Amino acid sequence: MEKVHFTEEKATMLATLYGRALDSREADPVLGDHAADEAVRQIDYDFAKLGITRDSAVSVVLRAKPIDEWAADYLRQHPDALVLHLGCGMDTRFQRLAPPETVHWYDVDYPEVVELREKLYAPAPNHTNIGTSVTDFGWLDQVPSDRPALIVAEGLTMYLTPEDGTELIRRLVAKFPSGELICDVFSKLGIKAQKLNTPVRRAKATLRWGIDDPHELERYGLDLMSSLDASHWSTPDVMARLRPFTRFQLRMLKYFPALARMANIVRYRF
Repeated sequence: MEKVHFTEEKATMLATLYGRALDSREADPVLGDHAADEAVRQIDYDFAKLGITRDSAVSVVLRAKPIDEWAADYLRQHPDALVLHLGCGMDTRFQRLAPPETVHWYDVDYPEVVELREKLYAPAPNHTNIGTSVTDFGWLDQVPSDRPALIVAEGLTMYLTPEDGTELIRRLVAKFPSGELICDVFSKLGIKAQKLNTPVRRAKATLRWGIDDPHELERYGLDLMSSLDASHWSTPDVMARLRPFTRFQLRMLKYFPALARMANIVRYRF
């Protein structure tokens, strides 16, 4: 067992890992992330204190599912791509998507996160960990810039300051010849309501960057392709796997658009 000593804010990444693990234990899981469950079983940590239950885990996997699908779509079209998984935490997206060896994948997060990842996840010839803050921009020099890039940032933007976030986007767009950015963003209302977010509150983390209109980021060299608010994360196939009360809650979001728009999953090209 690996004993974990993360700061409270970094512990939020264990909440999403645990949410995916709980989903994988369901009879008909949404994501089926068995690598996450294996990792949880190897980590010596009191996951109960994160406040993630079988019901609240649904929001974790509903967010990850369309991000995975968009990422897989890009990699089908660009089998020679480079992937930057920013603020990867303990996410097992590389294992879930199993990209071909022609794709080179970089997982980027703090050194202590990378250290734990390297203890728990098997190495692969087309995979590299980079231990750094994503806003210490020197790490970009470690990444080649001669092919299309898929940039994935799940659960990251809202923790950045607007200044750091927009500078990161500028640098990424300038570095690569072409690519896509897939990420999630919170609205300003989502930032104001952060104390209602159980994992964020219990980790004493702080959310900083609210984006009300995903088109706002187009001024930094991006072109918005798709945007899904929380009422549109679930396809009919996924909805059929959810508990009746969860289905009811998701359907009700359509009548409260401000609540649905508190969290958007967005896909840009550049």
